[in-house]
Amino acid sequence: MLEKLELDAAGIREILKGQEVRTLVDGYAQQVADNAKALVPSGVPVEVRKYTTDRGAATVVVADVRGMAWQAKHGTLTRAAAHAGLEVKARER
Repeated sequence: MLEKLELDAAGIREILKGQEVRTLVDGYAQQVADNAKALVPSGVPVEVRKYTTDRGAATVVVADVRGMAWQAKHGTLTRAAAHAGLEVKARER
C-alpha cells in the first residue's frame, strides 16, 4: 500500500516546459479553432495565437467584433473546446 506520495515539482515544471507538451497544446488549440470555424458564419476569422509564459500556451480567438457576443449567447468557444474533448471551467479566484 502506498503510504506517502511526493510530487516532484521541478520535474513537473520541466515536463510542462518541454516540446511534447507544447505540441500537445498547439494541437488542441488548432482543434478548438477548427471546431469554432464550423460554429461561426463562413468567412469569420478564427485564430490560434501561440505564446509562452513559463510554459507553452495558446489562445483561440474569434477575430470579429461579434465574437464575444456569440460566446456569451451561444458558448461558441466553450462548445468548440468540448468537441475537442476539453473541459472548460471558470477560473478559481
